[in-house]
Amino acid sequence: MQGSRPADDRITALLGSRVVARHRLSAPDPVTGATLTDVVGELVAADAQYLTITTRSGTVRVSRAHLVALKQVPPRPVRRGAAHLAISIEDLQRAMLLGWGAVERGTLGDWQLRASGGFTQRGNSTVPVGSPGRPLREAVDRVEEWYAARLLPACFALAGPEGFRPDDDPLGAELLSRGYTTAGRTLVLTQRTAAVAALDPGGPPVTLTSDLGPQWLLAYGQSRPTVSGTTEKVLLDAAQVRFGAIAPGGGLSQRPGLRAGGAPGTTPVAVARLSVGAGWAGLGAVWTDPAYRGRGLAAHLTARLAAHAQEGGTDLVHLQVEADNGPALRLYRRMGFAVHSAYAYLTAGQSMTP
Repeated sequence: MQGSRPADDRITALLGSRVVARHRLSAPDPVTGATLTDVVGELVAADAQYLTITTRSGTVRVSRAHLVALKQVPPRPVRRGAAHLAISIEDLQRAMLLGWGAVERGTLGDWQLRASGGFTQRGNSTVPVGSPGRPLREAVDRVEEWYAARLLPACFALAGPEGFRPDDDPLGAELLSRGYTTAGRTLVLTQRTAAVAALDPGGPPVTLTSDLGPQWLLAYGQSRPTVSGTTEKVLLDAAQVRFGAIAPGGGLSQRPGLRAGGAPGTTPVAVARLSVGAGWAGLGAVWTDPAYRGRGLAAHLTARLAAHAQEGGTDLVHLQVEADNGPALRLYRRMGFAVHSAYAYLTAGQSMTP
């Protein structure tokens, strides 16, 4: 485990997450002589003196004075197999919530509501994991009221196994009975960061920064409509975020007959965004200028961001891609990603930009 004693604000941000806390023993272990030990479990409380962690064998209090490092880790696997596939669908949905931002968030029991002025369905949808704390019909009524107050149609990101039918889910059946429409499927792909990093085909230098610069945003805006002020808030809304870019030049050639977008010589020809939360890296906003496609830039950028996450101690990575996006799926499968699960947006009334 890397890192020094974490600051109070970082500890507060980890409340409710699964963590590993490394701390000094009051005396060396009489058998092994070890002076440090780890506690793994859910961080349920923190005050000026102690961290309270719920483990599989009970509750443990760790003295802040003895704390050496604190690291967020993925939820405990629910099935055997590769770690990136062993996590439950609901736990992965919770982890992904930390990766894509929103201008405003709300809760209804365990459900998470997000609103971002219509910018992206992800930023304007409810993730219905866990219990809403009330009967299903009443819960849907409350969600609809929440979005109506923000002049948005209610939207639910309903998750399930690949190929699931929304009407087989009680919530999906309720929404469809109200006239909700179902948008195209999104697949959730996962892999180990080390495995993705190892498949780097090589390429031009990749710039990584925590700042959302205007040229990166200009390049991103060529992939989808943006909303000034809102887009920036959504992209920056994560505990840890990095923006990757490949600049023009450096021997890169354009495809014949195509002109690069953006300002010549300054706008990146490929961009991507990386976030970290709940022990997972989240990859998104991957885009390459059409004039530079077919050069392996997306694969190089994907691998470099995965390597950055691995270097920071994050072992698992997820991404989301529309099920009908054949080129992207072929790329990610070549990079070793596998389908973990899927979700579909069910929207009341008018649909929003995907």
